[in-house]
Amino acid sequence: MLPTPTKAAEDSATAVAVSDLRMRYGDRDVLCGVDLTVRRGEVFALLGPNGAGKSTTIEILEGFRRRSGGEVSVLGADPDTAGPAWRGELGIILQSWRDHPRWRVRELLEHFATYYEHPRDVDELLERLGLQEQAAQECQKLSGGQRRRVDVALGIVGNPRLLFLDEPTTGFDPVARREFHELVEQLRDEGMTMVLTTHDLHEAERLADRIAVLIAGRVAACGTAAELAVSARAQAEVVWTDDGQTRRQITPDPSQLVWELQQRLGGPIPGLEVHRPTLEDIYIRMIREGETQ
Repeated sequence: MLPTPTKAAEDSATAVAVSDLRMRYGDRDVLCGVDLTVRRGEVFALLGPNGAGKSTTIEILEGFRRRSGGEVSVLGADPDTAGPAWRGELGIILQSWRDHPRWRVRELLEHFATYYEHPRDVDELLERLGLQEQAAQECQKLSGGQRRRVDVALGIVGNPRLLFLDEPTTGFDPVARREFHELVEQLRDEGMTMVLTTHDLHEAERLADRIAVLIAGRVAACGTAAELAVSARAQAEVVWTDDGQTRRQITPDPSQLVWELQQRLGGPIPGLEVHRPTLEDIYIRMIREGETQ
């Protein structure tokens, strides 16, 4: 039998711990007992329709909004009472930010770097984000995608232990989006913990180790994409050819069905296709089920 982990071991493996988080605005409950755990070194995605409470949850974790109730620990501290040293360990990439229009890109990054004890090298950061040619330009003269890259650079210039990303690839073209995804994967390999909110389900499916779906202020499901599929009772479709006709069957266990077909047909299965549900399929089903409850 494996030993039961000690409290210290649990804390060392946890970046964010949320228990019974509640938030009320007037007579309206926005968060209704949210429980979440983000492990150190993982990319954790928070999904949900507009109005589900994602932004409120993130703002509470970042220390920008006081909660109505529940317990929250971020990097071992309560965001409501944590000090400047704790804030220096966080990186934040907002959905939109248009401050500092007359600052030049390199000067802005170098200025922000002075606020941190162990910042990243600015020249290396410019290269990693493809901003070398824009280093001397004023921020107000950048394109939308270039400005978004500056937002990302500002979020990680302090070399944070925990990075919050709110719709990080808004305004990115496909090439820039792929490059950003590769950057996120590199940061995860370096041990950085990230909490991501996005409406791009393909992005969440590629980047996130685990995903939580927030609906009407409650966590409807949390786990890997495969675990969410089980939670949503998602079905796969198996397609094959039999006697010249296309056959289709919906099943919760496509591996078992394929094995049975192989045994019955005595060999390779003609025209075999297995269509497993995507994260988008699972997510939409959860949203629809949540609306009917």
